[in-house]
Amino acid sequence: MKKPTDRVVVRRLGLGDMDVAARVHRAAFDDQLPWLSGLHTPDEDLAYFKGHVFETCAIWGAFDRRALIGIIAFRDGWVDQLHILPSAQGRGTGSRLLAIAKEAFPSLSLWTFQRNNRARRFYEHHGFAAVQLTDGATNEEKEPDVLYWWARASNVRSPG
Repeated sequence: MKKPTDRVVVRRLGLGDMDVAARVHRAAFDDQLPWLSGLHTPDEDLAYFKGHVFETCAIWGAFDRRALIGIIAFRDGWVDQLHILPSAQGRGTGSRLLAIAKEAFPSLSLWTFQRNNRARRFYEHHGFAAVQLTDGATNEEKEPDVLYWWARASNVRSPG
């Protein structure tokens, strides 16, 4: 019997993939954080992905048939983006994408919003620990967030 992730293909994304990557980001973001929906226009999302995320991160995508269903963007020690389309969540795609970043670096940090309980459970399930809570005063959304940290080796020390 095939698992849902058996038909999912994962590959590194290129500049030509940024339009669909930005759409996956927006769809997942708005689904999980509806109170922040519409914060940016599709054109702003695309400019951000092309001009910042693509320039600073390795970006991988998960495809079910030909449709992009999830993305991860990471750089030295940081996961900047991890988004799975709502219709594709719960099938192991996020775990597969996160494993790529965990393989690339011995430790990773990431931010998520405190109210994003599904993301928090996901990261904690994958060995991340909360190391800092903020009131959101310094992020664009003014939304309280949480810094998570993970390390592969037991001799790596927490940044906190």
